[in-house]
Amino acid sequence: MATAQRSPRDVIGESDAEYQRLAEQHRQYDAQLQQLFRSPYLNSEDLIEEIRLKKLKLHVKDEMERIAARVHSAGARHSQ
Repeated sequence: MATAQRSPRDVIGESDAEYQRLAEQHRQYDAQLQQLFRSPYLNSEDLIEEIRLKKLKLHVKDEMERIAARVHSAGARHSQ
């Protein structure tokens, strides 16, 4: 039986509550965008909502990256 490799972000996601919260928020924004894209035509309000959701999603991803970098940095210090 092959063992699946887990990414460092999977490990962070299991141990950091803030990272988990942000990951869930990121999934929700993505789901909202997917729902928006199901429409055959986007009116001006939909286009504004698309931009808003993309910005929010990017902001959340940036926060997740900061947490990952902080955890990686702390792990590097402990392994020395």
